[in-house]
Amino acid sequence: MQKPVVAVLFGGCSSEYSVSLHSARAVLAALDRNKYQIVPVGITREGNWFHYTGPLETLEEDTWTRNPACLTPAALSQDRSRQALLTFPPDRVVPLRLDAAFPVLHGRNGEDGTVQGLLQLAGIPTAGCGVLSSALCMDKVRAHRLAAEDGVAVPLGMVLTPDTPRQAALDFVRQAGLPLFVKPVRSGSSHGITRVTREGDLDRAIDLAFRHDRRVLLEQAIPGFEVGCAILGTDKLTIGELDEIELSGGFFDFEEKYTLKTSAIHVPARVSPEVAARVKDTAQQVYRALDCAGFARVDLFVTPQGEVYFNEVNTIPGFTEHSRFPAMLQAAGLSFPEMLDAILCQVVSP
Repeated sequence: MQKPVVAVLFGGCSSEYSVSLHSARAVLAALDRNKYQIVPVGITREGNWFHYTGPLETLEEDTWTRNPACLTPAALSQDRSRQALLTFPPDRVVPLRLDAAFPVLHGRNGEDGTVQGLLQLAGIPTAGCGVLSSALCMDKVRAHRLAAEDGVAVPLGMVLTPDTPRQAALDFVRQAGLPLFVKPVRSGSSHGITRVTREGDLDRAIDLAFRHDRRVLLEQAIPGFEVGCAILGTDKLTIGELDEIELSGGFFDFEEKYTLKTSAIHVPARVSPEVAARVKDTAQQVYRALDCAGFARVDLFVTPQGEVYFNEVNTIPGFTEHSRFPAMLQAAGLSFPEMLDAILCQVVSP
């Protein structure tokens, strides 16, 4: 039997472009070539699509676009009867039929439903969350509102637009108390997020967040610590071990997420069985409420009293072998290649 052909998408027009390259390099190296025919599809920061045939090491170095011999311009066919990636070598068009696509993209223009919608229009089965859930999970405010309507505890928050009076923001700060977080409503990897501990720092934090999105969220800081829950599946769910972020100070910003200079991640989380069960139940409740499918990482807070608050959902979490999502599933008995196979088996039969 012919092996299923799977496109792995990486890069993208996102502030998380470099994170995607690291994830994709690990995914492409670990996928079982005896089961799947893999078609790497790179998207530059400027939005140019290429069928990439070069060495994987260049992804880590972000030099993959420097060898034209490894790059063939490409685009998805919107003819659903084709289900193809159209490649454009000189003077001709060569369609590559695709059985599925695996977007290894992070942040905007990859994790927010845009690429998922493009693939859906093309009739190509796609690993992971669909258009609706991807868009909802990228929007921190709407995700919180839907989770709250389903009975999940969420932090107190306020949305700012450019014409919101700064006095209104200051009034919220005095109501919610300090510290609190200022966040772009739609952003990933903690880009544009500030932990505010003094009223005098509020304006600067708001201005920074507005550079990443047209809406900004002021959010109550929940005492305690953050935990993550890795979930695989759509109808029947596989739940990984919880992880716990231990901070020495500040918050889990972009630098800490990818260097762990002063923080540590514990798998499994250092919580009681009762709290662990409560966290996993809440994570699954959020996953269902936001219509997630395929896989996602649900992040939550645990207070000193054992209360659980929803933070956010990452619909395409990091995919290096040392990333949080694979580590939680590995602790539950799934190796990195087995995890990838479980993801692809949901959309294509090898």
